[in-house]
Amino acid sequence: MFLHGTSKKNDAGHLEIGGVDTVTLAKEFGTPLYIYDVALIRERARSFKQAFENMGVKAQVAYASKAFSSIAMFQLINEEGLSLDVVSGGELFTAITSGFPASRIHLHGNNKSRAELKMALDHEVGCIVVDNFYEIELIDELSKEYSRKVPILLRVTPGVEAHTHDYITTGQEDSKFGFGLLNGQIEQAMKTVLDSEGIHLLGIHCHIGSQIFDTAGFVLAAERVFEKINAWKEEFSYIPEVVNLGGGFGIRYTKEDEPLPATYYVEQIVEAVKKQVDDMGITMPEIWIEPGRSLVGDAGTTLYTVGSKKTVPNIREYVAIDGGMSDNIRPALYQAKYEAVLANRVTENHDKTVSIAGKCCESGDMLIWDLPLPEVQAKDLLAVFCTGAYGYSMANNYNRIPRPAVVFVENGEAQLVIKRESYEDLIMNDLPLKSKVSQG
Repeated sequence: MFLHGTSKKNDAGHLEIGGVDTVTLAKEFGTPLYIYDVALIRERARSFKQAFENMGVKAQVAYASKAFSSIAMFQLINEEGLSLDVVSGGELFTAITSGFPASRIHLHGNNKSRAELKMALDHEVGCIVVDNFYEIELIDELSKEYSRKVPILLRVTPGVEAHTHDYITTGQEDSKFGFGLLNGQIEQAMKTVLDSEGIHLLGIHCHIGSQIFDTAGFVLAAERVFEKINAWKEEFSYIPEVVNLGGGFGIRYTKEDEPLPATYYVEQIVEAVKKQVDDMGITMPEIWIEPGRSLVGDAGTTLYTVGSKKTVPNIREYVAIDGGMSDNIRPALYQAKYEAVLANRVTENHDKTVSIAGKCCESGDMLIWDLPLPEVQAKDLLAVFCTGAYGYSMANNYNRIPRPAVVFVENGEAQLVIKRESYEDLIMNDLPLKSKVSQG
């Protein structure tokens, strides 16, 4: 069994996180329940920042908030001095409402609306990461309306394919994101932006994928970007102030995963950039990165209550829980794999093999296949590890199942940061059918 962060077995034989017994959490807040180990998030945030400081490089570490967004989460990230990457008006609104400094917010997205861009300009966010020509036109137009220059990065697709699942690879040439680095699109975009009086081109952004376990892709992406920067120095007399090499740093979901320390990713990225800068004889740009999953992924644990069981003779035993693809769609979407334990009987021998089924009315709603556990009983608590990224943020109301609550735990205390949805919440925006108007 793999325990991480502050997770441990306590004297009662229960799983404990952040100094709080998970059995106690289940009694107080119910299940399903997302539990975040705040100390582990702080540790990860500081390790990224410290790595850049040790390398003597000016940098910004921006939390990729699509992994998990909430007011409390943004306040925690602000406490640790990180910047924030948001990808929609909803994430931006949440950030502003949380009191996060707008100057450290970067707005992403491949189809930003005029309203989203206006919200960003109203609050003077630090940077807009521009994804296409349509967006350049909108920002140029809005810059005149606001009578000020708008700071941007241009996102490029560097033609580098990360070694990861096809569905979550975004850096190759054939992508819905960014300007092609190899097909002349980026030069056209740069010329348009540099000719604009209302846009300030801070630099370049690229992102090569997710759940990446080596640094070769980041090094190659940096090399390709700086090859172009060398050409742009001659063609446009332009040298970027900022080079953003994205995120995608992997975490450990199961024993097969072997992620690198945060410091190693940073060291290799900085060394790659320094080499290019030295070879070109230009000023070192500020380096930005965007960790999301690697900050919160393994800091999250989802707690479920066991319900029914079904034995298929000579095939398998199904154990059903009170959640499923409504609170963790990744197994159905990506065939994602997880590890889990019985939180209330964590010290017992895991000498049975069961498969964990969700409660949604879909045969594909299977959370974990062939999981070693003790003999499972109704009302046992199942703790699924490493659900802190893309769990709550991708949660849904399929089958009209309310979304779970979220608690932060730290130093023996638990704080509710997102309330559990009620059935009343589910119908809050529903409207009744209008009565038929009688035909006269």
